[in-house]
Amino acid sequence: MPVPPPLPAARGPLSEHAPLRPGPHRSPGAERLLVVSASMGSGHDTVAAELARRARATGREAHVVDVLALLPYGVGAGLRGFYQTAVRHCPWVYAGIYDFFLRPGPRPRPSGTPLARLASDRLMRLVRETRADVVVPVFHLAAQLTGHLRARGVLRVPSAVVVVDFAVHRQWLHPGNDLHLCVTDEAASEVRRALGRPAEATGPVVAPGFFPGGTGEAGWRRRLERHGPGRPAVLVSAGAWGAGAQLAGTARLLAANGFLPVVLCGRNERLRHALSGVPGVLTPGWVSDMPELLQACAALVDNAAGQTAVQALAAGLPVVGYRPLPGHGAEGVRRMAALGVSDHAPDEAGLLLSLTRLTEGGAERERRIAAGRALFREDALSWVVRASPSTGPRPQP
Repeated sequence: MPVPPPLPAARGPLSEHAPLRPGPHRSPGAERLLVVSASMGSGHDTVAAELARRARATGREAHVVDVLALLPYGVGAGLRGFYQTAVRHCPWVYAGIYDFFLRPGPRPRPSGTPLARLASDRLMRLVRETRADVVVPVFHLAAQLTGHLRARGVLRVPSAVVVVDFAVHRQWLHPGNDLHLCVTDEAASEVRRALGRPAEATGPVVAPGFFPGGTGEAGWRRRLERHGPGRPAVLVSAGAWGAGAQLAGTARLLAANGFLPVVLCGRNERLRHALSGVPGVLTPGWVSDMPELLQACAALVDNAAGQTAVQALAAGLPVVGYRPLPGHGAEGVRRMAALGVSDHAPDEAGLLLSLTRLTEGGAERERRIAAGRALFREDALSWVVRASPSTGPRPQP
């Protein structure tokens, strides 16, 4: 398996392996951060945890809260359960919800603000208790909440939204927020056009351990070689909830064509049990050492354009989008491919063609790896702590 060249040293506070640079020049800025995440899968929480880690590494305080836990009457748990059921068992339902509520476009659609407002009192209590200097939503419902509170003058510290999706759907957008930090230039431009508010492209927020430079992948390499000698290991991700279309068929296809499919079933033990009997397929269960596993594999087959995909890009792993989840998953997979940082395979033949081309050593693989790494441009934290120092209300949209 080709070993990608080492990354240049970083000038940011992350790691000598992470090709990030700080945003504006270092200044004291915000000292206390309140990061508002959501326990929808694990992607938003992963970003929130990394932002908090970076803040604490620079001597700041950081608190992370789940916006779903701030909603009263069990509404948050109900939303999570409904979404999990929809993406696992009836994805066409979520596709309809996405089209009606979230898809960008000029047609008026319902806002998420009325639902978000139910969490207002609890969030403001936390702002006071933590004495937060800046509030950082990393989930769209949280962005609706902070935007609403800023516009009304209730939240008197800046709100800096960290948009984790390649495709920025309309619920990420509220003109009351002070700043949006986006994965790509295209996404930042969309935010500026839609809101007339500041937006910057910093790239994905990924922990430094995912970038090459460690040695922990050796154990995974030995395990993969024992399970599939001589076969390139291809990671197949189904996210934290183990959701995806025809995952067993994809695994069989890869195994029958000379690859070792390593299927991440998340916490879906039923899916893992169903796949564990497929010949030539490895189902390791919940993986706590993802950086090592990623760096031991040859490629990722992805269906969501979420955190696993950007972690793979950080690790120097080519990504192929295949059978994406509906809604923002499908939009994100298309956006990634259009940027040239991944392939989008339309069918089985296209999947095999992409994997064959990208798992072989050579200039094309190296170009794809370099394109993925180029997304990691700046440290989002340095922009967060320098968010507008205004303590007054934002204008009412």
